[in-house]
Amino acid sequence: MLKALVRAVRDSRAAYGLFPRVVVVGLRCLHRSLRVQHLGREHIDACLARGERVIVAFWHGQLLLMPFMYPGRPASILISQHRDGEYIARMAMLLGFQVIRGSATRRGTEALREMMEALRAGRHAVITPDGPKGPRREAKPGVVELARLSGMPIVPVAFAAARAWVFHRSWDRFLVPRPGSPAAYAWGAPIRVPAETPREELSKYQRRLGEALDALTAEAEACCAAAPGSGRQ
Repeated sequence: MLKALVRAVRDSRAAYGLFPRVVVVGLRCLHRSLRVQHLGREHIDACLARGERVIVAFWHGQLLLMPFMYPGRPASILISQHRDGEYIARMAMLLGFQVIRGSATRRGTEALREMMEALRAGRHAVITPDGPKGPRREAKPGVVELARLSGMPIVPVAFAAARAWVFHRSWDRFLVPRPGSPAAYAWGAPIRVPAETPREELSKYQRRLGEALDALTAEAEACCAAAPGSGRQ
């Protein structure tokens, strides 16, 4: 009975209207409390200076504060159609994103087409290549296919915090930084997928993206560990 009550509250119109607003206020406050450094931002700055739209990619477990990685840039974000995705979608819209719903298993072709349309319309694309359900830190082909078809570069980015809660029971080991912690965003060099790349060779770009995101995660973590107040000196 208790589970049924929880589900009823969770799926109510009032919860969908109120909860995302409360969380967004909390996220803004949390982000402002962090001591953030940006590493390698010249990579994305160079793309933007050339007038390019980019496909920003990061691991799903680092999603929480990625809306603040580069504020003020129009972007479309891909969010799955599962029930929890509805909350995430509403929060993303409150933070200024255009939301496109879909994943590799549900509405994938339509979502890819809509992401292409968003890029053509001058918006950037934001994707978690291992989402929405994993395997953890294993890039799926969708982001590489989008880069091949659109001609736009994939720009990898990672987030880390010196002090954080990590939910080890979630498939992605979701990370929530503790207020006031040193934190870092690490940007990587753009990955370009030539239009003539055969489909059977796209997997090498998936591996390249995964390796880049893992290396950037390690770089961001090392930066946080060395920061004053990290508690790790």
